[in-house]
Amino acid sequence: MHHSDSTPNPKRWLILFAVMTGSVMGPIDGSVVNVALPTFAKAFNAGLHTVGWISMSYLLVLGSLILTYGRLGDMYGYRKIFLTGILIFTLSSAVCALAPNIWTLIAFRAVQAVGAGMFMAIGPAIITSVFPPHERGRALGTNGMIVAIGLALGPTLGGFLLNRFGWPSIFAINIPIGILSYIFCLKVIPPYRDLKPQKFDIAGAILGFISLGVFLLFASYGEEWGWASKLTILSFIVFSVSGWAFIRLELRVEQPMLDLSLFQNKVFSAANFAALMNFVSQSAMIFLLPFYMQQVLHFNSEYIGLILTVSPLTVLLLARISGTLSDRLGTRWLAFTGQSIVCAALFLMSGLTANSHTIDIVWRLFLFGLGIGIFQSPNNSAVMGSVPRHRLGIGSGVLATVRNVGMVMGIAVSSAIVTIHTSGNASANIANFMVGLKTAYWVSALLAASGAMTSLIRSDNIIQEKPKYQEDNPS
Repeated sequence: MHHSDSTPNPKRWLILFAVMTGSVMGPIDGSVVNVALPTFAKAFNAGLHTVGWISMSYLLVLGSLILTYGRLGDMYGYRKIFLTGILIFTLSSAVCALAPNIWTLIAFRAVQAVGAGMFMAIGPAIITSVFPPHERGRALGTNGMIVAIGLALGPTLGGFLLNRFGWPSIFAINIPIGILSYIFCLKVIPPYRDLKPQKFDIAGAILGFISLGVFLLFASYGEEWGWASKLTILSFIVFSVSGWAFIRLELRVEQPMLDLSLFQNKVFSAANFAALMNFVSQSAMIFLLPFYMQQVLHFNSEYIGLILTVSPLTVLLLARISGTLSDRLGTRWLAFTGQSIVCAALFLMSGLTANSHTIDIVWRLFLFGLGIGIFQSPNNSAVMGSVPRHRLGIGSGVLATVRNVGMVMGIAVSSAIVTIHTSGNASANIANFMVGLKTAYWVSALLAASGAMTSLIRSDNIIQEKPKYQEDNPS
């Protein structure tokens, strides 16, 4: 799969399409299930808290293992890990569809996430490895588009399947898609022949899994347990100790799981920080809006689902255009502009009132999608462009991890802010809820602004061709 930049892989657009058939399953699956949670509660006669684990088990496993896959991809070849991911995902989907009780479903959602993490973490590495630098933004933008399609399709598709065929169908649909995708990718994605014998850093993988997993857990549940409760404090201690041990180990070990020297590259660090802030603000926005539309404006869930597609559809229209632009203009100003628009949209969101109309929400969501669409492809391209070739898997894994951590943090921060104002009872007082909503959107706007500033202060790596020695000699 190693081509010099003068002769790019002739099948690269077909390879991109193959990667996209796999990549679309992850986001669809994540967002489909959210629509179905009330249905699961009824079907299994389970409390909302238990049902929440159908989403949580997936997100926790996904978020805490993604780094490992990036590293495994660098070692065993991206194609092998990508295909294994599709296989695991498809088989566990079949078990989910047949789940006799809720605990089986929760357990196999976790297994599903093991598979989904593989193709989500490795996709950008495969794409970056077969495209020449001057097409990288466009290719990653096209791949970003499919993620947006998945997130937009999920709720609508989920609603349709649930009404027509019942809940097992939302898992069963993955089986034919998975099988076709596996056969297609097997034929199209080239094996990576340029592998170097490397050691896998098992201790690093375990410490990384523990620290990320515990962090995501207490960020999601800290508020429910109480921020000063023994459980929260214990998990914070476990996170701090394992996180510290992880960093110490990664700096010492010869072939680390997470190559921390990547963060010495200003572009890599700054673009990842900007991505983190972008996902925090995105998830705060998307998490709070349905509550606002349901409890304050009394919209029904199908209508809410429809309104929420405005933002991903806008991203969809822009992702590829902004990626192509970043190949010509560089990534820095586009990332700054996009993130600034996100910041403005969040600030405007805080202006919603208890008697706003659909159109008030829609144009703000459009603006929000516009910002994300302009920001994401150039920023991803900046991250992947700043990574040496034999570390593409790790770079791609870091990007995916940042996305997951950002999304969990966004939900944690925004729900904590609203809870403080409503003292845990959202329906108690709409006025209090609105104050909480306003505050949460202000905080998110500030976080988005910090991401915009970071994009501005980094340098602009317009397609730096890497010198040959760097590729063949991983120092």
